[in-house]
Amino acid sequence: MSGKLKNSILFHLGIIIALCILLYIAFFASLHCFTKHGQELIIPDVRGKNVNAAVDQLKAMHFEVNVDSTYEPALKPLSVLKQLPDSGSVAKEGRTVFLTVNMLNPPHIPMPNLVSLSYRSAVMLLHNNKLLVGDTTYKPDIAGGAILEQLYKGTAIRPGEMVAQGSKIGLVIGNGLGNTEFNVPDLTNQEVGVVMDIVAAYNLLPIISVADGLSRITDTPSATVADQEPRQFNDAGVPNRIKAGDVITLIIIQTPDPTQIHSNTNKPATVNDNKTNKPK
Repeated sequence: MSGKLKNSILFHLGIIIALCILLYIAFFASLHCFTKHGQELIIPDVRGKNVNAAVDQLKAMHFEVNVDSTYEPALKPLSVLKQLPDSGSVAKEGRTVFLTVNMLNPPHIPMPNLVSLSYRSAVMLLHNNKLLVGDTTYKPDIAGGAILEQLYKGTAIRPGEMVAQGSKIGLVIGNGLGNTEFNVPDLTNQEVGVVMDIVAAYNLLPIISVADGLSRITDTPSATVADQEPRQFNDAGVPNRIKAGDVITLIIIQTPDPTQIHSNTNKPATVNDNKTNKPK
């Protein structure tokens, strides 16, 4: 091989090597442009914000945003519940931030069966189904502490009926007939319809009896309670006591005259009953 040819090959080989070195240096010098090295940002906390405001904030920082939804009854609709990556994380521009947003309209689910469960178990089941505990009332029943009825807007709701998550479910609980005593209420000289509401409020069990067994009752709710057993006071003038779940007998007459209505004649006089008002 001649010296000229040899020198030519070496020359071109040197050029190729030099070009490779230059390309190598140029590649690594521009690598940060492709990876956006040095443009890392701290992801802000957008939880609790309205989804539109959160998306605008993230996109202004050049993040991509992916939105999903679920339902939490205690939180505002369309508010951000979760975010991934979490706030304070360092990420490059263009990174996707995943948001979980509270639904505007709650989904409907089948009503669970709470009857016969304990109060604690019923509350847990409602919570798991994203339902809320509504009004809680007690009713005389041997099943103390057990759920007797489940109510939606004051009406019984059967298991399996569709109900919106976030709805309040009322619970009727058995009180085991209880042992707490209270004074017998005075139910005389009132219409049966009114008295039945009072009896229900006291959780008493009413038995209706016609006064003489012969009087004709044409309309029970409008009939008048002429007497009751037990009465409000005993023969000594001391208030009779009764407890939830006890029976109270209502003796009724359709249209009694005043002499047919029992009055609490044994009621003890108050201090003012025996005083004469005197001018000062």
